Amino acid sequence: MRPVRNPWSERTVVRDGVRLVCRDWGGSGRPVLLLHGLAGHAGEWDVPAQRLSPRYRVVAVDQRGHGASERHPRDVSRAAYVADVVAVADHLALRRPVLVGQSLGGHTAMLVAAAHPGLVRGLVLVEAGPGDPNPDTPADIGKWLGSWPTPFPSREAAAAFLGGGPVGAGWAAGPEEHDDGFWPRFDRNVMVRSLAENAQRSFRSEWEQVACPTLVVLGQSSFVPAREVDDMLRGQRPTTTAMSIPGTGHDLHLEQPGVLLTALVGFLDSLDGLE
Repeated sequence: MRPVRNPWSERTVVRDGVRLVCRDWGGSGRPVLLLHGLAGHAGEWDVPAQRLSPRYRVVAVDQRGHGASERHPRDVSRAAYVADVVAVADHLALRRPVLVGQSLGGHTAMLVAAAHPGLVRGLVLVEAGPGDPNPDTPADIGKWLGSWPTPFPSREAAAAFLGGGPVGAGWAAGPEEHDDGFWPRFDRNVMVRSLAENAQRSFRSEWEQVACPTLVVLGQSSFVPAREVDDMLRGQRPTTTAMSIPGTGHDLHLEQPGVLLTALVGFLDSLDGLE
C-alpha cells in the first residue's frame, strides 16, 4: 500500500535557534496564517485550510513548544511568540497576511497586529481577546494537563478522554506514537510558562492599538466573558465585527469548521472589497 500523501508541504523556519515547523497548503491568493491555541497543533486547522487553499495561500504553524516545532524553547514570552509569526511571514514571503488565531494563538495574532500594523492585512480572533489577569490560570492549566493519563493506548482513547466527537478527535491528532503508546507533543511546564504574562496583566492597551479590519468569532459557551467582548467593541471600532456560533464552545474551530470557514471567506472577501 502506498503511503498517503499529505496535501500540504512541511516548511521549517529557524528563528534565534528555535525551529518552527509549518504546514504550507500552497495557493497563490492572499496569504492566510493560522495559529492554534495552547497545547494545540497546526493540524487543528486542516479542514478550513484545505478548503481555503484553492483561493488563498494558507500556512498553519506549529508554534514554539508545540507539535513538530522546538519542544523546549527557553523563551516562551509573548514577545517570542510574536517574533516567530513575523519570522514565518518573512521567510515564507507571506506579504501582509490575514492572521487567524484561536485562543492563545488569537492572542498572539492580536499582539502581532498591534506591534506590526504594516505587516497584517486583517485579523480573525477565534475565542480570543486581550484577557484579564488571573494568577490561578497557569496552575489550573498545569493541573489539567497533568491529569492526562499518558501514554494513551490509542488515538481513540485519547479522543475519548479529550472530550469525544470532533473536539476529541482534533486534540487526539496531536500526540505522537511511541512504543508504549501516544504521548503529547508538548511539555507541560513549557505550556504553563507560556501563560505567565497573561496571568499577570491585561493586554487591553495592545488591543486598542490594532488598526486593521478584525473579525471576532465566539462560541455560544464562550471562554471570553461578555464584559470583555463589550469592552473590545466599545468606542470607535468600525473595522471590528463580532459573531457567535450557536451550539459551540471554546474549540468551535473543531466543532463547526464549516461554519467558521463561511465566516472566514466572508471576511476575506470583504477585505478584497476594501482594496
